[in-house]
Parts: sequence; structure tokens; C-alpha cells
Amino acid sequence: MSSSPITIKDLQQRMAEGVPQSACNESAVRRMWWAALDTLQSDILLPMNLTRGLWLSSPLPALYEPKLLKRFQGWVWAPKDLLNLQNPSIGMLPPTQSISVDIHSNPSDYERLTLLDEDGNDPLLIVITPEIQIALALEGKREERKLLMRSDPETLSDLLTLLDNRLNIENIQQAHNLRNALGEMGQLKTNDDLSKIFWPLLSQRLADIAPSLNIQTLPDKIVDDQKSIKKNSEISLLEALTHEIRTPLATIRTLIRSLLRKQNLPPIVENRLKQIDIECTEQIDRFGLIFNAVELERSKPEKSNLALTDLGKMLSLLSPVWSNHLERKGLKLLLDITPDLPKVLSDSEGLELMLTGLIDRSTRGLQSGGELTLKLRPAGHRLKLQILTQLSAIDNSELSENVSNEEIGPVLSWNPTTGNLQLSQAATQRLLKSLGGRLTNRRDSGMTIFFPIFEDKEFDLLN
Repeated sequence: MSSSPITIKDLQQRMAEGVPQSACNESAVRRMWWAALDTLQSDILLPMNLTRGLWLSSPLPALYEPKLLKRFQGWVWAPKDLLNLQNPSIGMLPPTQSISVDIHSNPSDYERLTLLDEDGNDPLLIVITPEIQIALALEGKREERKLLMRSDPETLSDLLTLLDNRLNIENIQQAHNLRNALGEMGQLKTNDDLSKIFWPLLSQRLADIAPSLNIQTLPDKIVDDQKSIKKNSEISLLEALTHEIRTPLATIRTLIRSLLRKQNLPPIVENRLKQIDIECTEQIDRFGLIFNAVELERSKPEKSNLALTDLGKMLSLLSPVWSNHLERKGLKLLLDITPDLPKVLSDSEGLELMLTGLIDRSTRGLQSGGELTLKLRPAGHRLKLQILTQLSAIDNSELSENVSNEEIGPVLSWNPTTGNLQLSQAATQRLLKSLGGRLTNRRDSGMTIFFPIFEDKEFDLLN
């Protein structure tokens, strides 16, 4: 073993052993990297419902799914300049408790270590669980870039040995922590065949992002084919845009929270940073909702995984968050919930994001002093949720939004006079349907959503 310090590049070069050369450019390989992260987390790890694991990444956190962050122990090598932004005795990012009223983030502690100049900036992610072990990285010279994925025990063992050697020099306590975390995993199941699952899933995700081409020789199908190609291209473009927008916003929010961990910040600086954190979170949620609508448009599943949901309790728990959001606009939130309501079938996580988006949509035209009322009432075999605005406080130019909105593609609509961009009515209805609800939206009378009450017998969710 060389006496020189182990670098992240050493790990990436070990991963590249035996991998054929590539002729990929930087832009293409970056798209592959983000698609690989989505594939690993959304298509492989989350469906496994893992309860424990560890992850190591460089040069910034590569794991972003809240359910995984909450359950896994992490180590991140980050640039020294970023490390200096926070209290070095803490060494963690982001904070263990949300600084803002962020209901969607589930921040998880992970150890913060210093990235060396010799490490380079190519990303690396290693995930170790009892059931699955995998390493992802980018490597290669300009125009010879490639995405690396290794899951064979020999390579993973070598990578962990290299990291242990590095930590023994860099931070002996973290070396001890990593060894303990690995020991707690117990016997690891080998997964040599993971590549047979990973690469086809990645190829499918990349194919979905790229515009599809479909050649037909029958003249009477040409128009339909062109429409289909255009629609698929629009969906793919929107999917890519929402991902590209959310990713830097999430990075900015992470950096902001690292700054907020710094002690003795001037109050005006701290307040401004909190405002930026809140704005980033709101936009991440907004584009997350658009991304969900795009995914639904692409896949068109019959039903989501619905579960028993206490809708009244959900509204009560989320109301302080929504109230804080509306107060910044000079608006007031009123709750009118009938007590002891029965439960409904829905997806609580998806519904939370959906309702937040509907509240934002409903209050965009409200002037300061306006009010938003949420009413939840029984209505036969359903619960009726009404989202009502105080019309007297609305600028009349905004009231025509539903009339003047123009659809742009299968998911979005916008108002040319106000510049408001939002989900189209059809996309909103599809999303709510997938969450067990049915939307009725009449001009000047707010929104009404019906949720079927759960009964101990089979029934049609949208009957």
C-alpha cells in the first residue's frame, strides 16, 4: 500500500478497473449520473423498504430521498471552503432539526469530512446495507467520461478498505465509527447480479428522458404519430427541467442550512438566510408537484398505494405551516373542521404536497388582508374538503384566471396577463384522482374535493 494519502480519485480508479473506455462528453455523463441516482434511490432502494444502512459520498450529498436519509448513517467529503461555513465542532450538514417550517424535509445527520484538492470533483456514492451494496461514480478524461457502477464484493471490499485507510489518517474517530457501522450490518448478502437490474432500469429512465422517435409507413397514422412524438417530447423536456431546477435549489438550501449552523450570525443575515431557505423549500415542493404530475402523465397507473388517512388530523397538523406561509403574504388561514370524522383512503405524503400546492394556487390572487378557509365536512359516504377564498379581497384582474389560462402541453397552464404558471385543470384532477380524491372547481366558488370514506368492504374509490 502506498504511503501517500488515499484520495477519492483512487477509489474511482479502482472502480474503473476492467471497465471499457468511453467516449462520452461531460454534459451527457452528468445526465447519466442524475438518472443513476434516481434509478438507485427510487427504483431500487425505496421499493426494498430498507430499515438500515450507511452511505458515503463526495463532493456533496448524493443521497436525497428523505426516507433513506432518515434510516441510513452517512459520511460526506465536502470542499474545505464549505466546511468553514459552519461550526467545525459540529461537522454535520444539514441541521438535525429544521430551521424553517419545512414539513417535507426529513433532515438526517451525516458526518462532514474535508475534501482534499487531490480528490477532484467527480462525484462518488457508496451505499452499504445488509441486502444490497453498490457504488456509483463518474470517471475519465474530457470526452472520455463514463458512469461507473460496481456491486461485486471484491470491488466494494477494496473501496471500504481504502476508505478505512484514509480515515485512519484523516479522522481516527470516524474510522472507528465506520467500522462499527459496518459491523452492525452483520452478514452482507452478495449481489453480483445487481447490474442485470440496474442498467436496464437506467436505460429505461434515460430513454424516457430522451424524445422518442417512431417511424410509421401508414399515411393515416402520420398525424397521430407526430402528436404522440410531440407529447412525449414535451413530457420528457418538462421532466428533465423540473429535475434540473430542483437539484440546484436543494443544493442551495443545503448550503444555506450549513451557514445557519454557524454561531453568532448577525440577526439580519440569519433572517435573510431563513427567508432564502423557505423560498427554496417552497419552490422545491412546487416543482416536485409538477414532477409528480409529469410522472403520472407518463405512466398512468390505475391506482396509487392508498392507505387509511385521518384527513382532519392532517389539516390540523399542517395548518401552522400553511398559516406561516400565508402570513408572509399578509393573508389569514381559517380552519372549519367537523370533529371526529372517519378516515379516508389516500396517500398522505402525496396529498400533503398536493394540498400545499392547491393552497398556493388559491391564494396567488389574494391581496394583503385576504382570507383562505378550509372546510371539512361529511357528505354522505364522502368527506367534502372546500378551499374557499375571500372574494372581496381579490384583485378582479386575477379572478379571470380560470377563463384566460392557456394550456402549454399536457401538464401545465399559464395566465398570459399575470404570468402565473401552474398545473392544468386536467393534470390537477388526475393527480387528485391518484390520491383518492375527486376535484370540482367552479369559477368564483373555490375548490371542492371529495374523498370516499373508508368502509370495511370493497368499494369504488371514485364512485
